[in-house]
Amino acid sequence: MKQNNIILNGVAASAGVAVGKVFLLEEDVFSYSKSEITPDKIESEILRLENAIEKTREELESNKNELNKVLGKNYAKIADAHLLILKDSMIRDRVIDMIKKGNNVEYSVHKVVADLSKTFDLIDDEYFRERKHDLLNVAKKVLRNLLGKTKKTLSDLEEDSIIVAKNLTPADTVTMRENLVKGFVTEIGGKTSHTALVAQGLEIPAVVGLKDITHKVKQGMTIIVDGNLGLVILEPSEETIANYEREYEIQITNRRELEKLKDLPAVTLDGKEVVLGANIENSEEVKSALKHGANAIGLYRSEFMFLSRTTMPTEEEHFQSYSKVAKMMMPYDVIIRTIDLGGDKIAKLGLMDVAREENPFMGLRAIRFCLKYPEIFKAQLKGILRASVYGKLKIMYPMISRVSEIQEANKILEQAKKELIQEGKPFKNDIEVGVMIEVPSAAIISDLIAKEVDFLSIGTNDLIQYTMAVDRVNADVAHLYTPMHPAILRLLKQIIDSAHEAGKDVGMCGEMAGDPAYTIVLLGLGLDEFSMSAVQIPKVKKIIRTVTRQKAKNLVDNLLKCYTIKEFDTVMKKFKYM
Repeated sequence: MKQNNIILNGVAASAGVAVGKVFLLEEDVFSYSKSEITPDKIESEILRLENAIEKTREELESNKNELNKVLGKNYAKIADAHLLILKDSMIRDRVIDMIKKGNNVEYSVHKVVADLSKTFDLIDDEYFRERKHDLLNVAKKVLRNLLGKTKKTLSDLEEDSIIVAKNLTPADTVTMRENLVKGFVTEIGGKTSHTALVAQGLEIPAVVGLKDITHKVKQGMTIIVDGNLGLVILEPSEETIANYEREYEIQITNRRELEKLKDLPAVTLDGKEVVLGANIENSEEVKSALKHGANAIGLYRSEFMFLSRTTMPTEEEHFQSYSKVAKMMMPYDVIIRTIDLGGDKIAKLGLMDVAREENPFMGLRAIRFCLKYPEIFKAQLKGILRASVYGKLKIMYPMISRVSEIQEANKILEQAKKELIQEGKPFKNDIEVGVMIEVPSAAIISDLIAKEVDFLSIGTNDLIQYTMAVDRVNADVAHLYTPMHPAILRLLKQIIDSAHEAGKDVGMCGEMAGDPAYTIVLLGLGLDEFSMSAVQIPKVKKIIRTVTRQKAKNLVDNLLKCYTIKEFDTVMKKFKYM
């Protein structure tokens, strides 16, 4: 008897639900073996390698152009990462060394890449760990070209489908017929994987990290993707399908209703207006922010300028990047977070030599890195200052843990201003400077910090992680990571109250700010600015416009009396039905 509703749990990578037929994008199966070659064959094997690399380069360039057309320059950078791997002389030289030792080229490529991929498993950072899959994808392309193989692509789609694959590459997604893709499901990947980024960009539901899913489904099988809960349901019953189809219709209706809120203010029923900003990584995302109704950029992650390159960004490059965003967002504020990279990442990127650290998460990173290498920091500050002439830019220092760090950073900022005056380059002298509160020590002394800056912004991702001593990407303890803990709520209240007592505004740019489940809580705490992924803005705005600030404050008063997370849940449920 056929079993219905086989529920599999994965990682929710892109919100939404979809019911559809499986389009199984099967993995390449290459047939080759290790063989020894004679000295007279070495040159011809190296030539085969060079030809395969060149053909792969042409394919990747084509993929980049297609990605640019479909999703814009931000997503085309994914293909740039693959091109950088292909051009890496270290990898090429290792393969050639293997060939010179008498190994055939196919085995040499396989062995070098297999050894390199093991090192990625040792990296703590999720973003960089995901780059292992980029390396493996490039290697597969080279091997396919060496062997003269072709691969089934998403251009073969002929009906509405849910794509199921071990992994999806830029080459896979640029060939797809977008209007026929209802969802993505992959075996590997996290929230920063290529699949997640593309799915979010297209607003298509996706669940990733489902091990062996390609062995559990068949071509044409009906499945359900729940990107809200991170679920995939195999062989769903008619009743389950009907329930999800209703949810899909509600989803579409809600999306249309939310679109109507775009130009309306985020104001409570009793007249309290808050700022709704977007978190972005580059200028290409400004269009999406404005499209979804953002009236600020609450977080510009400037560290993405340092990725996919081999040299540090120059002052001029910083200036060009920030001035473009400033112009596009006028008359709204743009908060630029200064470099939030650790020395470990800087070294892995090959930008400079930095000593290896045992615990980089608590090591030389963010403002600590900037203060140790002031010339790198100053180049960025000068770029921001020059760009401030073209819009309403603000500077924000990350990972502040003590007042002296703010004072030292401001000294470098003053040096940057003096140099610009000497160079005859214009800038706004009164540019606002703020800090991120994401370390418990900063939260505890937020009253002292508020006296030193123009504004505060709470980075809940790290603040919760450090306060709770929980690694949020560790599957064994991730369930302990929650904003709804008495300690977190008290810290948030302390930070916001401290800022307001000093006459300063306080925002939030962590994931909590974009989660509608916490919107009323944050309103009740007195948060002035919410900054989030652009697609979340309408959802949060809708909630803000349906409640009074006083009612939100009453909720928070009750939550602050709770001892446990279970009590929190009870209070939240009661409020929901009041």
